[in-house]
Amino acid sequence: MRVRIKQLDLPPGYTPAQLCKAVAKKLRCPPTALGPVQTVRRSIDARDHSPRMVVVAEVNLAGKLRNGLRNVEKAKVLPGRTRPVFEDFSGPRPLVVGAGPAGLFAAFALAEVGRRPLLIERGEATAPRAQRVASFWSDGVLDGESNVLYGEGGAGLFSDGKLTSRSKDRPRVRRFLQILVKCGASPDILVDAEPHIGSDVLEELVPALRNRIVELGGEVRFGARLDRLEIENGELRGAVISGEEIRTDCCVLATGHSARDVYEMLAEQGVALEPKGFAVGVRLEIPQTRIDESQWGGSFPTLGKASFRLTRREEEQARSCYTFCMCPGGLVIPCASSDGLMTTNGMSLSKRDKPSGNAAFLVPVFPSDFPTIGNPALAGVEFQKTSEAAAFEAGGSDYSLPAQRLVDFLEGDSVSELPIERSCQRAVPAQLRGLLPDFVENTLRSAVPNMLRGLRGVQLDEALLYASETRSSSPVRVVRNENGESSVRGLYPCGEGAGYAGGIVSSGVDGLRLAEAIICENA
Repeated sequence: MRVRIKQLDLPPGYTPAQLCKAVAKKLRCPPTALGPVQTVRRSIDARDHSPRMVVVAEVNLAGKLRNGLRNVEKAKVLPGRTRPVFEDFSGPRPLVVGAGPAGLFAAFALAEVGRRPLLIERGEATAPRAQRVASFWSDGVLDGESNVLYGEGGAGLFSDGKLTSRSKDRPRVRRFLQILVKCGASPDILVDAEPHIGSDVLEELVPALRNRIVELGGEVRFGARLDRLEIENGELRGAVISGEEIRTDCCVLATGHSARDVYEMLAEQGVALEPKGFAVGVRLEIPQTRIDESQWGGSFPTLGKASFRLTRREEEQARSCYTFCMCPGGLVIPCASSDGLMTTNGMSLSKRDKPSGNAAFLVPVFPSDFPTIGNPALAGVEFQKTSEAAAFEAGGSDYSLPAQRLVDFLEGDSVSELPIERSCQRAVPAQLRGLLPDFVENTLRSAVPNMLRGLRGVQLDEALLYASETRSSSPVRVVRNENGESSVRGLYPCGEGAGYAGGIVSSGVDGLRLAEAIICENA
């Protein structure tokens, strides 16, 4: 009999022998009655600054299960998904636009069943893209087609590589993680409550996934830009890719939230769009040792680096505020995809061994906040551009990030020299007040000090702000029906850029979901 045991309490860095002993104690049986113990979930409980591991495990038990055992149950087997295989598929190949998580996983799922997708990406493959991004960070030389936001792996390639998700679609989340493991990721991501890969490892996994798509019959083209769609009587008939017309009746549009020219093209071609809320703010950096101390009471090498999530409720003169994309032991990075527009993000490598941690502190923005000039569906994009242009100018108009000590930002008068020990060396001292709308700035000034008080021991004069964080999610939603199709039959908007995801995992899961819808439509 296979059983699942929950709420096992173990020390950080526990051994297999300790796990087996804890399981045997829960089941009230000798260890010899157990088969190999498998960890299926583990998380950190750091209450009272005494970190412990909370583990869920499964094991084959010889004999009957005792009655009255707490947190013990028969293990459940999730049913597998059956997917038809098109062994002799000869119809038009499905087109997948964008090689971020949504596009890569949609293309993989389509290739896996023999649909031979064509995956196109306007940017470069991972290796040359990484070199180009390194040049941008060191010299401020921007390539408008291949950069921190465009290219294989999408914007998530240069991020923390967090694989947490609020998705309740557990079977697809599990499949997403299993695919990554087959491409070389650590099996730990299958069991950790907050799995993490790191940008350096993502640079190895993404090409492995692309190679797998090709091995399964797909094709991948880089430097291939979507110029326009060919639509007849409300149905997709093809697309023009870098001047070449390609016939297809199926397109997964996974272009990411920074492909603003795609939104404009869709609007011109009559594809239904609508504005959606998003959030903007700043990225805040503090010493990682302070974070470890506040969360865990000290440093625990077997646990890695501590993270945090902070929120602040709406107040009379301030909106709600929350942290986003916290990067323990990470870097703050400049990001741009268009001349004269600047945003920021956070990134961690797999070891998370940099001296500082950072997180975005964001304030919600609603469609009612957007100006009404032009196409209402694209008003949020124009809202973002205003703040990004201001940040570019404040940083010296050379893609350096404007930065300011938190205490100076709160006082509003002075701009002190920046600390030497900061993660982004292409940052310059600047007055951040006035770079964001008043309601955002007022909320940050009110909320951030109160939020940081939730991290015991963190000093306000140690915090450094970078401006501005504007692209946490898309300000546009490409409307789709319950089958995943847009107002144009055969066009499937997908992932974060389409307004249906918010991170690496949810984007990849959305890609899997839409691929399955396409497969079932043609089964």
